[in-house]
Amino acid sequence: MKPNTLINHWLLEHQDHSTALSLLQAFENSYFLLLDSHQTILYSNVKTTHLLQPISTHLIGRNCPLELFNPASNNTEVKTIDINGPLFQITVYPLLAPQQKCIGHLIVLSMTTSTPENTLLSNTNVPTSRTNFHGILSQSSTMEPVFQIIKNAARTDSTVLVRGESGSGKELVAQAIHTLSSRHDQAFLAINCATLSANLLESELFGHVKGAFTGAVNNHTGLFQRATKGTLFLDEIAELPLELQAKLLRVIQERTLTPVGGSQSISIDVRLVAATHHSLRERVAQGQFRADLMYRLRVVPIFIPALKERREDIHLLLWHFTKLNNLKGFRIITKIAPKAMQALLNHSWPGNVRELQNVLEYAFIVGQGNTLHFSELPPEFKEPQESPTTLSENVPRLLTSEQERTAIQNALHQYQGKINPAAESLGMSRATFWRKRKHYDL
Repeated sequence: MKPNTLINHWLLEHQDHSTALSLLQAFENSYFLLLDSHQTILYSNVKTTHLLQPISTHLIGRNCPLELFNPASNNTEVKTIDINGPLFQITVYPLLAPQQKCIGHLIVLSMTTSTPENTLLSNTNVPTSRTNFHGILSQSSTMEPVFQIIKNAARTDSTVLVRGESGSGKELVAQAIHTLSSRHDQAFLAINCATLSANLLESELFGHVKGAFTGAVNNHTGLFQRATKGTLFLDEIAELPLELQAKLLRVIQERTLTPVGGSQSISIDVRLVAATHHSLRERVAQGQFRADLMYRLRVVPIFIPALKERREDIHLLLWHFTKLNNLKGFRIITKIAPKAMQALLNHSWPGNVRELQNVLEYAFIVGQGNTLHFSELPPEFKEPQESPTTLSENVPRLLTSEQERTAIQNALHQYQGKINPAAESLGMSRATFWRKRKHYDL
């Protein structure tokens, strides 16, 4: 029997035993994923979660974001790919049951020491540790205080309220707090309070007992219990129905809950992070939110700047999501045409990072070739603007001096100091780019 077959049989024998989990935990200092036969992630250690967070906020229970192998293959595969900057060698080991049936894969990632001449995207601005804070990509000075508060809050169990516009990355902030906290090896669970009716939301949060209502044929464990010792993220907390606000307040105060239809109190130990794009103070003034609950949730408020307030991040995010779309293999984009780049940099991005991500996905689908053209952008980019501007002559009206300096510096780095392509990438003429470069002493 071959060694690989021995390992497969051993894993099968212990698949329901704590020994298998202990084996996986012994490799906490390595990068690896364990997938089932449907490419669903069964296990990811902390290091791998940190590495892949920009691709997928939550890993466990999701499909593997690395579409790099043939799931039907029974052969070990080795590939090299760029993941958020460093190059990794990825080895995919099939886990085979008797009769050579593949029941899953073990993916092991190891950082390479050299960079091949041709990568999936060789001329993009690759995020580094300086720009990647636990999955939040930014090089803006306005985000530095946010990152510091996240780090400080993670040292405690205090309740955090994240405030930011839709699509600005509130869940990533919650995930970063959890990852940096002492609870990082426990569950991180999330729920959007605006997506369920009051009855369903109550059951999902606090659980219910059998017979509590029509259709309750079994006991149901709520999120508060399932997140024991971990973190529970309550998104869109301003939409929590008034009738549930009193119950949530009592749970926060007493650290106990009673399932719907139950009579026994259950002790809980959960770190709460809530988020909203509304002002809770305004909701209180409108009689739509309890003031006492607001103060319980708003122990540590964190405000995320909108993308329009950190415009130097647009260039970084454009290339980041371009690279992630390249990984899918549907289309490889290595260049953004000047007119398209100008439109993308000038856009107000009311949907923030999520909108930018969706715009790039749209462009990948509707176009062809390795250059992203203006004609491939969504229709709203082609509608006349009330006050049209061009980046080349009106950058100061869109960017601060520091933001403009950063954008020029990034373009020079991206194109290895070559003036023409760097100027084109920002929609500037060579003369304007040269003048501004000299002005900023770059």
